[in-house]
Amino acid sequence: MYPQRRTITGWSLALAVAVAAAGAARGQEDVYEANEKAVKAAAAAVAPVVVKIETSGGSETVGGGPGAGIRKGVGPTSGLIVDKDGYIISSAFNFANKPNSIFVTLPGRPRVVAKIVANDTTRMLTLLKVDAKDLPVPVAVPKKDVQVGQWALALGRALDSDPPGAPSVSLGIISATGRIWGKALQTDAKVSPVNYGGPLVTIDGRVMGVLVPASPRGDTDTAGVEWYDSGIGFAIPLEDVYAVLPKLKAGRDLKRGMLGITPQQTTEQYNVALTIGSVAPDSAAAKAGIKAGDTIVAIDGKPVENFSQLQHVLGPKYEGDVVTVKVTRDGKDEEFAGLVLTAAVTAATQPFLGILPLRDDPEPGVEVRHVYPNSPAAAAGLKTGDRIMKIGITAGVVPAPAPKDRPAPKDRPAPKNPPAPKKGGEQPLVPVVGRAQLAGNISRLPANSDVRLEIKRKEGGKTETLTVKLGVLPPDLLGDQAPLPSSAEKALAQEKGAPKGGLEPKKEEKIEDDKKDDDKKKDEIETGLLERKDPVLGREYWVFVPETYNKNISHGVIIWLHSAGKGGRDAKDVVKIWRDYCEDNHFILIGPKSKNAEGWVASETEGVIQDVRTVVGQYTVDRSRVIAHGMGIGGQMAFYLGFNARDLIRGVAVSGAALGAAPKDTVPNQPLAFFIIGGEKDPLIKDIVETKTKLTDKKFSVIYRQIAEFGKEYLDEKSFSELRIWMDTLDHI
Repeated sequence: MYPQRRTITGWSLALAVAVAAAGAARGQEDVYEANEKAVKAAAAAVAPVVVKIETSGGSETVGGGPGAGIRKGVGPTSGLIVDKDGYIISSAFNFANKPNSIFVTLPGRPRVVAKIVANDTTRMLTLLKVDAKDLPVPVAVPKKDVQVGQWALALGRALDSDPPGAPSVSLGIISATGRIWGKALQTDAKVSPVNYGGPLVTIDGRVMGVLVPASPRGDTDTAGVEWYDSGIGFAIPLEDVYAVLPKLKAGRDLKRGMLGITPQQTTEQYNVALTIGSVAPDSAAAKAGIKAGDTIVAIDGKPVENFSQLQHVLGPKYEGDVVTVKVTRDGKDEEFAGLVLTAAVTAATQPFLGILPLRDDPEPGVEVRHVYPNSPAAAAGLKTGDRIMKIGITAGVVPAPAPKDRPAPKDRPAPKNPPAPKKGGEQPLVPVVGRAQLAGNISRLPANSDVRLEIKRKEGGKTETLTVKLGVLPPDLLGDQAPLPSSAEKALAQEKGAPKGGLEPKKEEKIEDDKKDDDKKKDEIETGLLERKDPVLGREYWVFVPETYNKNISHGVIIWLHSAGKGGRDAKDVVKIWRDYCEDNHFILIGPKSKNAEGWVASETEGVIQDVRTVVGQYTVDRSRVIAHGMGIGGQMAFYLGFNARDLIRGVAVSGAALGAAPKDTVPNQPLAFFIIGGEKDPLIKDIVETKTKLTDKKFSVIYRQIAEFGKEYLDEKSFSELRIWMDTLDHI
C-alpha cells in the first residue's frame, strides 16, 4: 500500500502565507530598526567634528547666473574640523559674499571668532582658523574604497537640533565618482546651503568628503548652487583635502593648474582626437614648446583620446603641479617632461585680419566678400572679390617685424630688402580649403604676427603673395556700411539694401499657416513654426525654419530666451518680428522653454544646449553664427549660456540685461562677441553700462547702444537694424 500523500488545502495554504508574511514583516521591521540605529550611530560618531558657521555683513547677493544673482541666506552653515589645532574646512560658497565677521560654534563649546586662512579655488573650499586646541578630527575614507551605490549621509549643523548636539542628517547613496572633471563624489542625499561645508559620511561613521556646490561648466564660488535639493550633490574627497592641508595652513591660495591650450574647433570635440587649436602665451604648453597642430595622446602616461579625457586628467591638478605630455607632431611622437602647470592665463588680444569670407563657396580657397576699412587686410591691398588660395604662418611663434618693403608681384623684381626670416623658420604656403580653416589659422596667432597670403585677384586673375601684419580685433566692430549679403544663391551679385520688415509684425501674416503640408515639404525638411519635445528629457521648445530654407546654404541660429513668465508663449510674436530677416539672410530661430514660471535658472543650461544641438544636427548650420538672444532675465540667461557653452555660442545679444558675475577670459579658438542694448530710463542702466566695461576690459568685441527715452522696451528700429548687420557679420576674420 502506498503511503498517504500529504496535501495542502486552501485554508492551510493561506495560513502558511500569513505566517510567512508575518515573519517577513518582522524581518523588515528588524532591517528598518537596524538601518535606523546604524544611521544614528554614524551621525553620532561624526557629530564632534561638525561645526556651525555664522557670518555677518558683506553683500546681500553673490555670483549670478540668470536673475539678479543669488541672495545670500542669513542662516548658519556648516564646517568640518580637519586639524586638532583649530583648522576648519568649509565650502567657499559660505563666504562668497565677503562677510565682515565669521563665527564658529564648536560642539559643546561657546561661539568663537574665525578668520579665513586660505582658499582652494579649484575645489571651492575655504580653510578657517579658530583659537582652539586638542580638537577631534575625522577619519578619511580612501577614495579607492568609495563605491557607487554605497550608503551616504550628508551632515550639517545649521539649525538647532533635537536632541542637542546632533547634526542634521540626509540619507542617500553615492551615485557617481570622479565627477566635476575628476574632483568630486556625487550623491543623491539632500545637499543645500544649510549643509555646504559639512561632511559626507559612510554608514560606519567615516568621512568621505566635504559637501560643496559644483558644476562642470563653472568654477566660481556659486557654481552649481542652483542644483541644491535636486538629487545632485557633490563632495570633495577628504583624502584630497588632507593632501593639500599643509599648503592651505601656510596661507597659500590654491588655483587650478592649466596647460594653456584650446582644442581645434570641432562639433565633436568629445569624440575626436585632441588636436591643439591654440596655445596661450606664457602658458605651460608654450614654455615647453608645444604648438598648435600638435595632437595630445597622453598625460603622465595616461592615454588621452579626446578633450573630455584631458579635462579629467588635468581637472584635479593644481598650479605648480608637474606633468609629462606626449603629443604627435608630423606623424612622430614627442614627449615633453617637467611641464609646470600655471594658473589661468588671460588670453591675448584677439587677432584681426579684417575681412568677411564668402559663405557656401564651392570653389577652392576663400573669396573675400568684404574688407573692413582701415584694417590690416585693407592696408595690405586685399579687395572684395579677391580669393585667398594659400596661407603661410609659423604656428605658436611671434614673427619678426615686417619689412617696410612689401613683396612685389611675380612680374616685378624682388625688393632690395626682402622680408627678414622668421624665428623658428618660415612655413611654406599651404592651400586654404575653407573659411573655417582660415579662421582657425588666424585665431591661433598673436596680434601683430605676420601672415603670408597667396591671393588670386578678382580682376585679371593674377596671383600675388602679400604679407599682412595682423591687427587687434576692434572692440566695436560693426562698420558704417553693411557688407553685401552672403549666400550660395546671390553671393556678391548685388546689394539688397536694408533688410525688410521691422519691429512690428505684419498684421496680415498668419503664423498658423506656416506649418507646411506634407506635399509641400522640400526634401522631407520641415519648415515654418514647429513645436518640438525632447523624447528623453521631456523638454519643450519651438523652432522656426524659413520657407526659403535650402540645405546647400549654411544658416545662422538665433536662440531666443524668453522673458519671465512667457514660457515660450511668445513664439508667434517673435517669429513675426524676425521672419523677414530670417528668410532674407538665412537664419533659424530656436525658442527653448523654461520650466520655471519665474524665468530661467542656470541649471537649465544643459537642456537648452541639448535643444540647440538637436536642431543643429537636423539642418545645415553655420557654427560661426550661433547667437544667444534675450531680454531681461532672458538676456541674463543669454550671458550665462554664452560663457558656459563656448564650444557652441559665438554671439550674445541682449536687451535690458546685465552680467551677474565677472566675465571669463577670452578663448582664442572660441571667439565670443556681444551686442548690448540698454534703455536710458532702465533702472538697470548703470549695471548694463558696467557690463559693457567689464567685457571690453577682458578684450571682447562689444557693440553697445543706449536708447534715449527707452526703459525696458525691446529695441528701436535703428538698433534693430544694427543688430541684424552684426548677426550677419559674426564670421569675420
